[in-house]
Amino acid sequence: MNISQVAHKAGLPPKTIRYYEDIGLVKPPRDANGYRAFRDADLHKLAFLGRARSLGFSIDDCRRLLALYEDRDRASGDVKAVARQHLAQIEDKLAELSAMRDTLSHLIDCCAGDNRPDCPILADLAAGKL
Repeated sequence: MNISQVAHKAGLPPKTIRYYEDIGLVKPPRDANGYRAFRDADLHKLAFLGRARSLGFSIDDCRRLLALYEDRDRASGDVKAVARQHLAQIEDKLAELSAMRDTLSHLIDCCAGDNRPDCPILADLAAGKL
């Protein structure tokens, strides 16, 4: 398969596939003419990476997960540890976003939104931590 074909089947842009090749996540062989010749195994890896990235796993996490996937002697606990760590990061981010929402909602409620120049939103932003 050429890059256009594998990109279509994997649901990834060719630019992303080239990036994954540049950083060593996939290593398709080259034809005599120098073009990439993706195999079914490469397509499978790309689909795996696409799904992992859609779940927010970092490139380093994807590298670990791919290595674990390819290691038939792996312990499922190792995979679970990577996923559990990522879930903890997601939960931390959700808590941060919730706090941001609450603060912004409070500031919006405090702002009269009229023609007066005083605004608690701007006052809060100006009083921000340095």
